[in-house]
Amino acid sequence: MPTTPYDENDPVFALHQGGKLEVASTAPLRNREDLSLAYTPGVARVCTTIELHPETAYDLTWKSHVVAVVTDGSAVLGLGDIGPLASLPVMEGKAVLFKEFGGIDAVPICLDVTEVDDIVETVVRIAPGFGGINLEDISAPRCFEIERKLQERLDIPVFHDDQHGTAIVVLAALRNAARLTGRELSDLRVVVSGAGAAGVAVTTILREAGIGEIAVADRGGVLHGGRSGLTSVKSQLALDTNVGGRTGSLVDALSGADVFIGVSGGTVPEEAIAAMAPEAIVFALANPHPEVHPDVALRHARVVATGRSDYPNQINNVLAFPGVFRGALSVRATSVTEGMKLAAAEALAAVVVDELAEDRVVPSPFDPRVAPAVAAAVAAAARRDGVARL
Repeated sequence: MPTTPYDENDPVFALHQGGKLEVASTAPLRNREDLSLAYTPGVARVCTTIELHPETAYDLTWKSHVVAVVTDGSAVLGLGDIGPLASLPVMEGKAVLFKEFGGIDAVPICLDVTEVDDIVETVVRIAPGFGGINLEDISAPRCFEIERKLQERLDIPVFHDDQHGTAIVVLAALRNAARLTGRELSDLRVVVSGAGAAGVAVTTILREAGIGEIAVADRGGVLHGGRSGLTSVKSQLALDTNVGGRTGSLVDALSGADVFIGVSGGTVPEEAIAAMAPEAIVFALANPHPEVHPDVALRHARVVATGRSDYPNQINNVLAFPGVFRGALSVRATSVTEGMKLAAAEALAAVVVDELAEDRVVPSPFDPRVAPAVAAAVAAAARRDGVARL
């Protein structure tokens, strides 16, 4: 009798047996009349209506509430480049989160291609069947170009969650941490560890929100105009940040800093956290192993957040993307603007603004107020920014 290469009694594997998704029909098929309405000949009338009036596809198909979750499997969780097949359980999980927290149907699309233009062309060709595209676990720097090219070619929301979902939740948490410590965003000096997808997006949204000063570090130290060998993305980051002209290592940059945001993995020594400013804020978001253990960080910082669910203040993208897509789809937005992302962060922060504590600067993913609040703010921002069709 053949055995499986995994323990079937392990609850993780037991839950994944057969996958986490299924397709359920909303149309009854009880008799010949039902069949003629749901399929031929009745469906032909719907098809011709959509042909003549394409906008009716949002009313007459699932397009208004379905998202493609697209990956090439090149940067999956903390596992790295494991390929499209091995990434499927994660994409299924993402679809489950879309449905559970946003009421949105989502379809995992795992592409066996890695070239930027191949991915773009494939997504463009499947896009007519979807109301939005959620890019997932695609490695930097290709993810930036893929998102940009898709945004240029499609008239539906395109959202790389590893970038913008993380950035929205970080900004929300930082707004509340600043409030808790009696400061404004403009008062804060921030050091970001990581210049990949999340690091770039976090830095961008914090600058848009009016952060005081921000510097970004990678394995080679702080990004600055005098460093050679930087990619085009890092060169632009060096130009856009570090107004203080800081050089040296991440540890050097943390001396006197108000905020540390880790989105790169690696480790930060306790003495570097101890050298930060009073009332420091530490977001050590590498998962499952934070850059500095939260118990260690709490010896020196006022507010600590991680990416883990077993510690308070979890910076979890599920706080953002269901509401962002729900809001964007509700007004048939053609894109997700910077204004929509900022509005999402403000709405998310406001959910718990009257309940702030050191261990509560963001709401729980299970707080039923989250997705509706984010969705309403995103929809309103889409109308303000002129990208709403409703």
